Amino acid sequence: MTETPDAHQQPQPRPYPAPPAYAPYAHVAGPAPAAAPEPHAHRAPRARRPVTLIAACALVAALVGGGSAALVGELTGGSHGGDRATPVQNVSAKGSGVAAVAGAVSPSIVEIKAATGTGQSTGSGVIVTGSGEVVTNNHVVSGADTVQVTLSDGTAKTAKVVGTDPDKDLALIKIQGGKGLKAATLGDSGRLKVGEQVVAIGSPEGLTGTVTSGIISALNRDVTVSKEEGRGKQQRGVPQWPFEFGGNQYNGDTGSSKTTYKAIQTDASLNPGNSGGALINMSGEIIGINSAMYASGSGSGSSDSAGSVGLGFAIPVNTVKADLAKLRAGGVGG
Repeated sequence: MTETPDAHQQPQPRPYPAPPAYAPYAHVAGPAPAAAPEPHAHRAPRARRPVTLIAACALVAALVGGGSAALVGELTGGSHGGDRATPVQNVSAKGSGVAAVAGAVSPSIVEIKAATGTGQSTGSGVIVTGSGEVVTNNHVVSGADTVQVTLSDGTAKTAKVVGTDPDKDLALIKIQGGKGLKAATLGDSGRLKVGEQVVAIGSPEGLTGTVTSGIISALNRDVTVSKEEGRGKQQRGVPQWPFEFGGNQYNGDTGSSKTTYKAIQTDASLNPGNSGGALINMSGEIIGINSAMYASGSGSGSSDSAGSVGLGFAIPVNTVKADLAKLRAGGVGG
């Protein structure tokens, strides 16, 4: 008969005992426990290992799926607020960057028709708030009696000029009754690099929602435009957007009242009607407002042919952001 030791002679319990049931996990490659288990009990650890592995794989799949869902949300703009749009993420890595940018930003670009006593100008604009604030060029709406805006879905709206800044060739208009509109995201033009891919969206020759692409050809180019009302209107049925660059005049006479600003140069195809439209980086952010474009035949000594030759200019978006408060307050005099 085996004698049971007294309770006070029993060894004290270890601080962190290792339950026998978990021994196979702690020593997967080691021998089986010395004590004989119940019949077939030694198979339980082998069954648990694949279950644990499957659970881990399921967790990884859930994490990857969640990341994919978040990316899809960014691309479709499903998580943007009322006055901000969500920029497109990693579109160039997905091999369809221009298409993704165009799909995400096009709803924020409008066509503008401004009528004055001397004619009508057609340009483009960028929605910057969900309530209908639109940034465009001053030369598009300068001296306008009436302004009509056409949204990307074809809806026509009346707008009014809130403020203009002829010195920067910028203007702010407000769509009447605008609400729930998709606002564009304004980027940072101070981080641009020559050679970076860009997309342009506007209404050249009245063709609303036209998308072109190219690269940033140069930065800080001196571009001179007119501050006078009546410039940039149709002449003999052809839109004219006069500007000076490199000591020459293009697209007509800029007149005697002028302003010069530092511009982004791009080879993205721009034509009359793109003025006021968007120059966009591959994250779907506005990095410039297209303002001047050279067309062959518009400069002295060139042929009579017309069309984009890959020489366009845009006002940096950082200039736009710095000017918004003044524009909202009615702008500044020229």
